[in-house]
Amino acid sequence: MSHAEDHEGTRRDFLYYAAGGAGVVATGAAVWPLVNQMNPSADVQALSSIRVDVSGVEIGTQITVKWLGKPVFIRRRTEEEINWGREVPLEDLPDQNDRNENKPNLPATDENRTLDEAGEWLVMMGVCTHLGCVPLGDGAGDFHGWFCPCHGSHYDTAGRIRKGPAPENLHIPVAEFLDETTIKLG
Repeated sequence: MSHAEDHEGTRRDFLYYAAGGAGVVATGAAVWPLVNQMNPSADVQALSSIRVDVSGVEIGTQITVKWLGKPVFIRRRTEEEINWGREVPLEDLPDQNDRNENKPNLPATDENRTLDEAGEWLVMMGVCTHLGCVPLGDGAGDFHGWFCPCHGSHYDTAGRIRKGPAPENLHIPVAEFLDETTIKLG
């Protein structure tokens, strides 16, 4: 093999790799806008966390706020509601697993579903896990919690499914107290 033939192979290799690199860059430039458009818009990102003033929520009442386009129930439970929730044996629950973003992979006990240790504050998504309806609250249904009249799902005072077609407990979003009167969602 002569020196000239060796030089030709090197030039050919260079052209091959340069063309391949240009192709990768061009493909990336074409695909990136398609991938980037799937990211949440600025208005959605701005609402990914909200602060809720709960200073006006009296014991035994709840408020509903909209977060990420869905209702969130924030209930300040009575002693009686707390006791009802804590007296339920885990074996009696159709869904014994919790969908709690704050405390993942725990059983669906009343204590694991509340925002505070005393169990007074319950924050959960206000969306029935059957077909996405919004359940009625304030002691509705057979278990003094929430009732979805669309298909007959009954939730207890901790938002756990007790009767009806809903397959899961009401989901618990990421939430925390920032101070005594402000809850941050998200």
